[in-house]
Amino acid sequence: MKESIELIKSEIGSATLVAVSKTKSNDAILEAYSLGIRDFGENYVQELIKKMDTLPQDIRWHMIGHLQTNKVKDIVKRNIYLIESVGSIKLANTINKEAIKNEKTINILIEVNIVNDPNKTGCMLEDLDDLINESKTLFNINLLGLMAIGPKGSDEEINSSFKKMNELKKKYNLKLVSMGMSNDYKIAIKNNTDIVRIGSKIFGERIYKEKE
Repeated sequence: MKESIELIKSEIGSATLVAVSKTKSNDAILEAYSLGIRDFGENYVQELIKKMDTLPQDIRWHMIGHLQTNKVKDIVKRNIYLIESVGSIKLANTINKEAIKNEKTINILIEVNIVNDPNKTGCMLEDLDDLINESKTLFNINLLGLMAIGPKGSDEEINSSFKKMNELKKKYNLKLVSMGMSNDYKIAIKNNTDIVRIGSKIFGERIYKEKE
């Protein structure tokens, strides 16, 4: 693991490395933690909560998977660092409502459905204006930027999508863009991503569990 982390860090430069720890044990996370990783990403709320409650409190937890509105309260009342997967006005409003209850401000990224595929998660491109404008009116959420999952396709298609994400970041005058995973982070780095989300290149292949 040490060699993998050192190599990735040398490749990504100043970008933030989020170690995607879904399905991984606390021991594996603590090994990465001992090697200097502080940002970890989880996809499922139930798994995230268990880890937040038992692992070091200075870990910066990123919620990177689909988030149902009825589970927002469970992570907002804990020490969530960044919700990267906000894809609807309804979800943004729910996060803001729970943040008010807990007297917090919650950092978020808007997940962009960069391929505009209705079968995938994230905000469709035609709805992005409305979601960004609404998010900026909500005082207890802090919109930092955008997130996307690269398309399954050629390097050229991935590069085009990541280039589009940077254009959107500039258009809306946002601070961050989160893009790039184990299979395409090098393309994301070429497109000046601020955050990469890497799992298997750090922890090895995952054993998938049933979704919540």
